[in-house]
Amino acid sequence: MKGLRAALLCMALCSTLVSLAAAQDPVRILACEPEWAALAEEIGGDDVIVHSATHGRQDAHYIRARPSLIAKVRRADIVFCSGAELEVGWLPVLMQRGARQIVQPGQPGHIMAADHVTVLERPEVIDRSLGDIHPSGNPHVHLDPRNIATLADVLALRLVRIDPSRSDAYRERLSSFQARWADAMARWQGRLEHLRGMKVIVYHKSWTYLLHWAGLERVASLERTPGIPPTASQLAQVLEVAQDSDAKAILLAPFEPADAADWLFRKTAVPMVELPYTVGGHPEVQDLFSLFDVTLTLLQEAGDRP
Repeated sequence: MKGLRAALLCMALCSTLVSLAAAQDPVRILACEPEWAALAEEIGGDDVIVHSATHGRQDAHYIRARPSLIAKVRRADIVFCSGAELEVGWLPVLMQRGARQIVQPGQPGHIMAADHVTVLERPEVIDRSLGDIHPSGNPHVHLDPRNIATLADVLALRLVRIDPSRSDAYRERLSSFQARWADAMARWQGRLEHLRGMKVIVYHKSWTYLLHWAGLERVASLERTPGIPPTASQLAQVLEVAQDSDAKAILLAPFEPADAADWLFRKTAVPMVELPYTVGGHPEVQDLFSLFDVTLTLLQEAGDRP
């Protein structure tokens, strides 16, 4: 009888220890892009394990649903992506390969950034002849820092729902982040006074939210049709605009081809400026704060050129 009691007591103790260990397991977050991984680390701290499906010099439109990502999504408690069809070529495949119910659409572990902010450039007409357009609008929402603040609130609320035992820690980190972010935004706002109205040429519509927030003017796009390399006739039109517009820079993301921009630079002397685009897109950009610090520095340098 004593042996039976001891065995039962041991089983109960082991069960309790397993439950406690499970309660302290970190929340696993699969972020589709580095900016959302960085935000998850800010709000989640040591209570989360974060993996980014893409890196800072990679175009999130075009990646493969690798076995390593399938393994990550199967264990994820939160899937945090840009949405608005940015990941349409690979995220649905991941989700179909064993993603748990908690990260499915409509569940607390499913966060699409574009669902929570004002999305720009919603097309009035959907037609494949128009190129690689996004029916839900421009998905590059992270390049307006006001959207980052909104998504920080969204993420904190989801973490509290999924992991209520550590809700105080998530709320404290959110409060700290929002205070630091508000200070940074005030600082950036002062720097924008010298940039407003600056004319730029872009390759792709990656910069819509940055231009909208910063008050820059896009005078031309090297791509006439999104996702389709520019033709000779398109480049000729852009050349004419560039010569007449006093454009200060040709903006490129790290993953965008430079050949057309280089051709335009040789014709006009308008410099190519590779902006970070996201965390990890520039050696000095290792978090969200430095993303905007470095971006504004590069734009100011371009704007100060004669």
